[in-house]
Amino acid sequence: MQFALTVPTVSDRIAQMVVKMYLEPKVEPIFHPDSYGYRPGKSAHDAIEKARQRCHRKWWAIDLDLLAFFDTLDHNILMDLVRKHTDCRWSLLYIERWLKAPLQLEDGSLVERSIGSPQGSVISPLLANIYLHHAFDQWMKECYPNVQFERYADDSVPRMQWEVIAM
Repeated sequence: MQFALTVPTVSDRIAQMVVKMYLEPKVEPIFHPDSYGYRPGKSAHDAIEKARQRCHRKWWAIDLDLLAFFDTLDHNILMDLVRKHTDCRWSLLYIERWLKAPLQLEDGSLVERSIGSPQGSVISPLLANIYLHHAFDQWMKECYPNVQFERYADDSVPRMQWEVIAM
């Protein structure tokens, strides 16, 4: 199921910013330097420039775009990953509530959410970066340390000097 862009209430936006301000300093230092999406001091232009610099040295590239990434995030896995970085009960409680908050349709009916992270929320980009730090960035670092990549949210361009038949 694909969810629409969500618009949190003003109080939820404020609360999400509080949780983000609490959690971001804990995770930001461990994030991969080639992760650019929704990070302080990094931009899409930085990712493009890094890709431009590397394209002349690495001849093979894979264009990765994780299909419906925000819409299909597994809540249980995400919460386990967030718990690796904090044991603060109030922030974990709020994150879980925001993830599971039902979506109200135009007709007023509610759709329960068991997967996905609400796009348009203050906290979703940080949660996505936590998830992808563990699921992609760390995996690349451990399994393919010589493969460079630039990642912007759920889009990435791994590149290598020679063709890789099977990853």
